[in-house]
Amino acid sequence: MTALTLSTAAAPGLRADAIVIGVAKGAGSKAAGGLVVAPGAEAVDKAYDGRLAGVLETLGASGAEGEVTKLPAPAGFKAPLVVAVGLGAEPEKDADYDGEALRKAAGAAARALAGAKKAAFALPLTDAADAGAIAEGALLGAYSFDVYKESKESGGNAKAKNGKAPLAEVAVLGGKPRDKEHKAAIARAIAVAEELNRARDLINMPPNDLNPASFAAEAQNVAKQHGIKVQILDEKALAKGGYGGILGVGGGSAAAPRLVKLTYTHSKGAKHLAFVGKGITYDSGGISLKPTGHNETMKCDMSGAAAVFAAVVAAARLGLAVNVTGWLALAENMPSGTAVRPGDVLRMYSGKTVEVLNTDAEGRLVLADALWAASEEKPDAIVDVATLTGAMVLALGNRTFGVMANDDAFRSAIVEAAEEVGEASWPMPLPEHLRKGMDSPTADIANMGERMGGGLVAGLFLREFVGEGITWAHLDIAGPAFNEGGPFGYTPKGGTGSGVRTLVRLAELTASGDLG
Repeated sequence: MTALTLSTAAAPGLRADAIVIGVAKGAGSKAAGGLVVAPGAEAVDKAYDGRLAGVLETLGASGAEGEVTKLPAPAGFKAPLVVAVGLGAEPEKDADYDGEALRKAAGAAARALAGAKKAAFALPLTDAADAGAIAEGALLGAYSFDVYKESKESGGNAKAKNGKAPLAEVAVLGGKPRDKEHKAAIARAIAVAEELNRARDLINMPPNDLNPASFAAEAQNVAKQHGIKVQILDEKALAKGGYGGILGVGGGSAAAPRLVKLTYTHSKGAKHLAFVGKGITYDSGGISLKPTGHNETMKCDMSGAAAVFAAVVAAARLGLAVNVTGWLALAENMPSGTAVRPGDVLRMYSGKTVEVLNTDAEGRLVLADALWAASEEKPDAIVDVATLTGAMVLALGNRTFGVMANDDAFRSAIVEAAEEVGEASWPMPLPEHLRKGMDSPTADIANMGERMGGGLVAGLFLREFVGEGITWAHLDIAGPAFNEGGPFGYTPKGGTGSGVRTLVRLAELTASGDLG
């Protein structure tokens, strides 16, 4: 993990491989449409005799979000390189750059500095929240998954073959190392980023190494380090308990399913949140086999469980005054002679029966069992997270997750929390008329309904397995959970950790009493 510190040092005298500064598209009268140097880079601009913006424009810089321009540092600087990163549009008069702009800029710069030992980030910083945003963006941007291609060099340093090691150290300039709020912001950024990156590691892990049992073992090992209680139900315990959904989905695989319960409690926790995550460690589609071109990235179908795991551990590390229970519904969906078939009927943990019309609609089956188990504890609210439907990707694209809920105010609160932390989400409805499409002549409900609005149908199915009177929300992260394109901002190629920061923010708001 990249090391991080707050520094009061002046940029010219700081020993580092690079100084990172911010630039933006000008909005003021003097620089409307032109490039402006953002606050924090005054010393660098002064060393260029106030002509830094012009020099950067000559090099092609425009200030566009995430754009990176490198140039030699001016005479007198101990760092040899200046890295100018775009912040997008300059804020209106008397306004500051928002946290997400700072996160994205810091992330882009950290990615561009792979291979460097130390970089000083002189981005706009007006308060502790800005320091936290810069730190979080840098730590997330420096992420690299090289476990399967690293070699050990002399001195014990790990380096990817034919690649560069992640930026080793970040110094956030302008921060106040002794200030209580600044220290807390940095500590939060480190905890959240480390756990989110842990989730990314799990998502990127190949399915021959990550199966339900190994995922459960990893959760148990990490949770115990942070005082989190762990309960793991193996296939025998699941059968004894009547978890027909999880057993049905996992029945076709040689790797048996698991249900993991993580319990974090705080002595002053007045509220109880339950997070439920879909953990299909590989999804072939089962008997309803996915076509070629749709299964190559299905190791990411456990992203919801990874997000829940990371969020519970982050809550514990931050010592939040709230009780949080995480449920990881883990299975591998494979075709075999023991796999569930279209037409089979499963008796779920709740007692309801489900006619399986499509074995590739398996996530809702494992979630249904975990949702009912979570409901038995009567939490104040339940939030499930899942890479559930391709329909949600068609509706919202690859960078936005959908939010459904049985309470409009709670749904709005989640969307607002996601926006606060920089995760794109959109409120989605649960139209009652779509429920009829899941009526089954054989069972209480079918696992499929109308094709159009399939993401909403899935939400309606899950709602059937939430205990009466319990506030519930469903996050369909099928789009943003796995980035198949190029990296951008602080988002890498591959597993993203989508949903982690929203869940942590919900826990924080609940702990402070601001969620209701």
